[in-house]
Amino acid sequence: MTANAPPAGAAPYARSWSLAALLASLAMLGPFSIDLYLPAFPAITREFDVLEIAVQQTLSIYLFAYAAMMLWHGALSDAFGRRPIVLVSLGVYALGTLACAIAGNIQSLWLARVMQGVSAGAGVVIGRAVIRDRFHGAEAQRLMAQLTMVFGIAPAVAPIVGGIVLNTFGWRWIFGVLFFWVLATLAWTARKLPETLPVAARQPLRPRVLWHNYRSVLTHRSFLLLALVPALNFAAYFIYVAVAPAFLIDQLGLSTWGFGALFIPLIGGILLGAVISGRLAGRLPPQATVDLGFRFLFAAAALNVAISWLLPANAWWNIAPLFVYTVGCAIVAPSITLLLLDLFPATRGLASSLQGFIQFAIGGFNAGTIAPLLDATLLQMAVGMQAFTLASGALWWLYKRHAAPPPPTGSH
Repeated sequence: MTANAPPAGAAPYARSWSLAALLASLAMLGPFSIDLYLPAFPAITREFDVLEIAVQQTLSIYLFAYAAMMLWHGALSDAFGRRPIVLVSLGVYALGTLACAIAGNIQSLWLARVMQGVSAGAGVVIGRAVIRDRFHGAEAQRLMAQLTMVFGIAPAVAPIVGGIVLNTFGWRWIFGVLFFWVLATLAWTARKLPETLPVAARQPLRPRVLWHNYRSVLTHRSFLLLALVPALNFAAYFIYVAVAPAFLIDQLGLSTWGFGALFIPLIGGILLGAVISGRLAGRLPPQATVDLGFRFLFAAAALNVAISWLLPANAWWNIAPLFVYTVGCAIVAPSITLLLLDLFPATRGLASSLQGFIQFAIGGFNAGTIAPLLDATLLQMAVGMQAFTLASGALWWLYKRHAAPPPPTGSH
């Protein structure tokens, strides 16, 4: 028995909103780094006197750095423990955020965004591992749903806050607000985040062991199918997040104060979906919960195409399907994540890393290449969203038909 494990026969660890809030605060850094400064794209373009695509690349660069480092956050936490990796990452993130606030040109901003990207993913990767270290079954799903619920606030609130700060103080203070947020989160983490991985359960950080574990995960068909499902769902609605200025300002005629018209429905959908997922925990098996979520996803994507094709642009009905879509995403994600992590109980951190890498690599490619090609019309964006959704549904169907048991992992 270890200090982090409950005694034999004891009750399992109790869920708490305080732990969910802390883990969600850590996970929020990633989406806050994306969404908080979206309203400032035109202002940054004007100040640095660069093309709009150069500012768009600050998002792509961040996402690629985020995805690449996700390959290591989990492996490092499997080797050295959860707490040290989170604390070091928060320190690096704080420095990168300060560098964004004082950047003198677009190249400096690119570099600072890389610093943010390589450190922001530790919270979400290690947070999932912390949940799975301590909780099992329905309890794990409920806490994952709580995390999804609180985490869902970030991408919805961030552009609203960013628009207010931009119009009141200027774009640099957007990163100033983010800097003070990460300092507060660092202090909170240092005081309250438990170490959930006993020393005896840690994996050696040796090249041969890492290669074996990465290969075991990446060559496992069920892992790849499960990891791609939420990644493609995320990519589907991230089209609208990545081109939010074009969608809201150019297509729907809103101002930089109007970003809440998109992001408030997104938060509402995520919160509602997370509540549904939590209520279904222990009542429906994970596969049935995911099937229910896909009914929302398919209906929303089809409705979005129909509205974009047949009706004139209007914020009310062009955004309504996105609300329904995020309900489905939040129902699907917790169960998918638990199914995925249960494939590799000895290397959950590494599996969580690879899941995050796949999601944000696809997100980065989407933001830098696919989404900008679709922002010319509402119908193109809707068709892109439907294509991602159909691909995700096809992969889920394949998983259910061909799910295979995991190979053994661990140190060698």
